Amino acid sequence: MIKHKSISQLHEYMGFGKPTHPLITIIDTSKLAYGEEVVGVKISSELYCIALKDKSCGLNYGRNHYDFDEGVMMFTAPNQVITLNKPQALNEIQGWMLYFHPDLIRNTPLGNKIDDYNFFSYSVYEALHLSEQEQTTASTCIKMINEEIRARIDNHSRQVLISNIELLLNYCARFYERQFNTRSAQNKAIASKVESLLKEYFKTNKIPELGQPTVNYLANECHVSTGYLSDLLKKETGKTAKDHINEFLVEKAKDLLIGSDDSISGISYTLGFNYPHYFSRMFKSKTGMTPQEFRAN
Repeated sequence: MIKHKSISQLHEYMGFGKPTHPLITIIDTSKLAYGEEVVGVKISSELYCIALKDKSCGLNYGRNHYDFDEGVMMFTAPNQVITLNKPQALNEIQGWMLYFHPDLIRNTPLGNKIDDYNFFSYSVYEALHLSEQEQTTASTCIKMINEEIRARIDNHSRQVLISNIELLLNYCARFYERQFNTRSAQNKAIASKVESLLKEYFKTNKIPELGQPTVNYLANECHVSTGYLSDLLKKETGKTAKDHINEFLVEKAKDLLIGSDDSISGISYTLGFNYPHYFSRMFKSKTGMTPQEFRAN
């Protein structure tokens, strides 16, 4: 595996000169070329990457092939792995790639909240498909970042760069929300499947063997990433995937509290809680009553 720890190492690997800024760079993909010798090589970096490309660029991201039509953005966080699966000639791919090191945003408001941009952990088939206007907006942000990178570094440079990166990310969050809206029928089908999966999980008595259903389990069954599933459900229902799991467990707890004579601890173990007080705490947070109070009423 090839590992890039810095912007300088990235430039050296790509055959470019010394970067203008040590913590951030923008690569023009039309100037990027590589041959058969890198096909199949796993590549990872300690950098964030946001990229806009006009057509399939021959990437495997994790175990999935990154293949798309024009106008698609991809996002990778530090230490994620990609694999090139075909050579690329000069001027073959049009677009840009913004790379920045975590040190650029460390101990800043953006650094504290960058994990909230869940699309850095989306799978490749959950890519962001942009309209022409959205592409123009994203590229305008990149132009401002590029102008700042090329300017003389001064006391304002870091804040200006961070502000423009955050602006780009906020636009991308808006574009993803638009994409969720335009795929509403598909998303409703996934939301419905989540409810069916939870019911089937309990019906087939999987809790004693596998424990409580997890977000990862639901995402795998729906063939999406965990981050994408939670964002999709939040958009469709106002609740995250974890909220759906907890509310399902509470509803099952209500049935058992009313319809059986099992002890509170027995019900908690039936629902996959290792400790009864965890069950009681979660139940009260969702209902406003303890299990004992609910049963008594």
